[in-house]
Amino acid sequence: MNEEFFSVNFHQRKASEAPKFARRRKPLYPQKATPLTRKQRAERIAAMLEELYPETPIPLDHSDAFTLLCAVVLSAQCTDARVNTVTPELFRLAPGPRQMVELGQEQIAEIIRPCGLSPMKSKGLYGLSKMIVEKHAGQVPETFQELEAMPGVGHKTASVVMSQAFGHPAFPVDTHIHRLMHRWGLSSGKSVEQTERDAKKLWPASMWNSLHLRIIFYGRSHSPARGWKPEEDPIQQAIGYLPKAEKVKKSSHGLERRPENLKKSPAAPKPA
Repeated sequence: MNEEFFSVNFHQRKASEAPKFARRRKPLYPQKATPLTRKQRAERIAAMLEELYPETPIPLDHSDAFTLLCAVVLSAQCTDARVNTVTPELFRLAPGPRQMVELGQEQIAEIIRPCGLSPMKSKGLYGLSKMIVEKHAGQVPETFQELEAMPGVGHKTASVVMSQAFGHPAFPVDTHIHRLMHRWGLSSGKSVEQTERDAKKLWPASMWNSLHLRIIFYGRSHSPARGWKPEEDPIQQAIGYLPKAEKVKKSSHGLERRPENLKKSPAAPKPA
């Protein structure tokens, strides 16, 4: 047999067989889906929340900026439902700042006692009402600086009033939003100030006033602080993300060591 013909035929045969062998080969490990970026997670979350909650009613009953301001002050460390059972009597007696001042701090404290922290909250309601009468001609001011200068009013409370009473873009961060932004991998969760900054970077200002309410609604119904089950959380499943701090660990006693089960020393309440 011709030696040159044998050599060419052998190499041609090897070259033609190589691709067939490569096509039959299967990967040793299944490929994982590419994880979503933080921006992609934010977009998917906003879309799902809008579908779940097309309407965003304000949970606190009120009739104007003043009654909303008072209701938000009362909601600190208290449920909205409880606040809504207390405010009808309070606003019947004091629908405006002048009447609230006339009512007096002691009577205010007695009415709002079911909301908890009544000495602190009654002092705040009386003080802010007096300031509105004396410095703002009986009208709730429409700037963050003036609102946050009032007794018992912090940045979150001012943000709620600015967004829901006056329609200015704001992103009030409560415990639900702070918790979910961390669970969704959208913020580090180190502080509410950082969470607010991260939220404002991820979503346009036109979405803030409705989106913060949608996150609160979702947190209450699907992603509670205690007893949360990620496998039953539709958004958590859709974004495919679980922060390390939320992963269940077993203690030496066999109990689940979740963040919400760890005891913390009580801290003094701060204005919201």
